[in-house]
This record gives sequence, C-alpha cells and structure tokens, in this order.
Amino acid sequence: MDKKVEQQLAELDLPQVKLISLEIAENDRLLSVKNDRSKGEYCWTMTPFTPEIVFKLAPEAKRVTYLDADLFFYDNPACFFEELEKNNKEVLITEHGFAPEYAHWEEASGRFCVQFLTFNNTPEAFKVMHWWQDACIDWCYARIEKDRFGDQKYLNKWPGLFGDHVHILAQVHRTLAPWNVSFYMANQAQTPVFYHFHSLRLAGKTIVRLYEGYKISKQSMFLYKAYIETLQEKLKLLNAMQMEIPSFPEKISLLMLLRRCRDLLKKTVKYSLLKY
Repeated sequence: MDKKVEQQLAELDLPQVKLISLEIAENDRLLSVKNDRSKGEYCWTMTPFTPEIVFKLAPEAKRVTYLDADLFFYDNPACFFEELEKNNKEVLITEHGFAPEYAHWEEASGRFCVQFLTFNNTPEAFKVMHWWQDACIDWCYARIEKDRFGDQKYLNKWPGLFGDHVHILAQVHRTLAPWNVSFYMANQAQTPVFYHFHSLRLAGKTIVRLYEGYKISKQSMFLYKAYIETLQEKLKLLNAMQMEIPSFPEKISLLMLLRRCRDLLKKTVKYSLLKY
C-alpha cells in the first residue's frame, strides 16, 4: 500500500516474504472507488480483496490469514487453526473482547475486530469474502454509522448470514489489545498468542507512544517491553542499511500539551525512548 515500504522490503529481501505490488492487487472495482476514499479508507476497502489476491497467486494454499500490521506474536497461532478445523468451519473471526470498562465501545467499533481473519480455500469461504468485498466497494469510510464503520462492522452480520461457515474464536483471552489486556492478565496467566498494539506510534526518531486512551496494568507491560526490544533491533537493521526510519510526530499546540498533561495524570498515555 506504500511504495517506499515496498522498496525497503525488497531491499531487505526477508526470507519467507513475498511482496505483492499494489498495481498487481488492484482491479477495476477498486480503482473505481479509489479517488472517493482517503488513503486509510482505501486500505480498508482493499482488506476483503487481499485473501483472494493471495489465493490467485498461490492456488495451492489451504488457507489465507489476514493480519493487521500492528500485531505481535508471543505464541504459535496453530491453536487457532486447530479450533477452526475442530468446528468444521471455513472462516475464522475474532471478537474485540472489550473489558467491562470499555464495553460501550462495541456499539461504535463492532463486536468483531479486523485483526486476524482466516479464510479457507473453499467455495463457502469465498462466498463470505465476496459478500464483504461488495459491501466495502459500496461503502467504506472512516465514520461511524448505525451498522457501518470502515470495513469492520460488516463482520457483525456474518454469524447471522453465514453461521454455518463462520467460526467465532473462543480463545478471546489469547487475543489481547489495550482494550482488554489489563482485564485478562488479572484473571488468567496464559500467554497471549498475539497482542494488538493499537495506537502505538513512532512519535519521533527516538520516541514511541506506547498507547493512548487506555489504562494498562503494570503486569501487562512485559508485552510492551518485548515489543520495544524487537522494534529497536529492527531499527538498528534499517540504520545499518541506511534506510529512512519513518516517524509521525504529534502536532504541537497548547491544546495538545494540555491534553497530554491530562492524559499523563490519568495514566491513559505512555511514552518510551528508543535506543538504536
């Protein structure tokens, strides 16, 4: 989705990574709505098309799993696929699993999260995929409506429309994110399969915003520690190859400073220094 990222990944030549250029992925339907969407909205519009693109390039694949770019794995996700197979379904979706204090967000964001989605190479899975593609071509915007928000709230309809083919992952306690990590880490000791680093942002060359809008317990911070250590290793690699390191500085204004002071006092935002 970003030409510079594609160029850098091509130069890194990572093992077991095959790049797909945007030009290869796009089709007439996507191009017909491209100018009507922001860059972020167009990324969301393309999401339901990505599994089919991979299947076309690798028709022998048994399944394709879409991952959000801000997921980090702490355990093997094989247990998720085993659960899908055990239930004889073709599509796997995951719930947000909001903690009680954030449960009200489900109305806006939806019950399910487009973070980890698996489609089997079957006609039944393609039926779900094509329904989602049609919906996103018709409407996919970064605003909240009753039954729509980007590409995500469409998933709310899947259990009703495709209940015989769609499985809702039961292991929600192993799909953690800022909106549930403190709750689940206080009530179970099992390592998560992945953590969704929602709102983490490289705010400068040497500073990272770890989270924003949530309270993260001390016992959950080991997840961030492991992620930052890995991030620093990768930044060292980019530095060694003289690649530009992207950052997205926050806009500095009096209002922003006042908000940040408030958030710091409420402990709903945290920053960390990067060393590389």
